[in-house]
Amino acid sequence: MGQGARCWYRDGDDALIRRDLDGLTAIYHRSSGMTHIADSPVPEILDALTSDPQPLEAIRTRLAEDFDLLDGPDPHGLEQHLEGLVTLGLVRVTD
Repeated sequence: MGQGARCWYRDGDDALIRRDLDGLTAIYHRSSGMTHIADSPVPEILDALTSDPQPLEAIRTRLAEDFDLLDGPDPHGLEQHLEGLVTLGLVRVTD
């Protein structure tokens, strides 16, 4: 399949423990035992994902609707964020 068929998803709600820290978010990933410190739009992206794989445009639409991010992140920037989260193990991808 081509790159347009890529879909992103996350593990269930219990896979991550999140805490706000003065404008940042600490994200503890249970399966790896690692803690990540993130800034916007990472927490919003994680909130927009579900355990069902979604294409990029569906994630972007949900971000726009739920978080009033109409002007960003742009599709290319969003894809870069998603791929970074895949590298960290916080997000999964299908082809």
